[in-house]
Amino acid sequence: MVGRRLNPRRGTPADLLVVGLGNPGDDYARTRHNAGVWVIEELVRRHGGKLTRAKREHADTDELRVADKRLAVAVPTTYMNESGRAVAPLVRRYGIEDLSRLVIVHDELDLPVGRLKVKFGGGLAGNNGLKSVRASLRSDAFTRIRLGVGKPESGTMSGADYVLRRPARSERPELERIVGVAADAVEHLLVSDIEATMNRFNAG
Repeated sequence: MVGRRLNPRRGTPADLLVVGLGNPGDDYARTRHNAGVWVIEELVRRHGGKLTRAKREHADTDELRVADKRLAVAVPTTYMNESGRAVAPLVRRYGIEDLSRLVIVHDELDLPVGRLKVKFGGGLAGNNGLKSVRASLRSDAFTRIRLGVGKPESGTMSGADYVLRRPARSERPELERIVGVAADAVEHLLVSDIEATMNRFNAG
């Protein structure tokens, strides 16, 4: 399974480009909507990296060496609904011609806390960050890692309000665990294909 092939891009190609979606600033840093950012932070921590500002790409970025692979990671400095402003120039910078090698990590209301799904292409489930990415790339043929954050109880608040709040203390251990599993899934994608990664990580 491969994604749409784009015209050749500038820059030395990365084996994988992983972008964690979220909102910038301390007020949002620990909210559910920033779960994708937490995965990037975990990968940077594991591999001794450091995110630095890339103004042209509207993102904080790093290039990690994982065994003999080159893993580009990024966190947009835009708000979630403008994520495509960062992703499109990042794809060019890191030479991602096959969009299946672009991985977008994001929170997912339709999965319970502690569940993870690796997905290729398909519907965007109303996620404004994914809509922005699709619009900027003119394609939805990229890979996603969906991190379950659960849903609010019926009638208590909107999904938009829910994801902009911090998780309950009782949820945090499962969220920390699944962030680690998502980082494992990224590392697996570096050395394997999407179908094998889905088979391994979507079974839980």
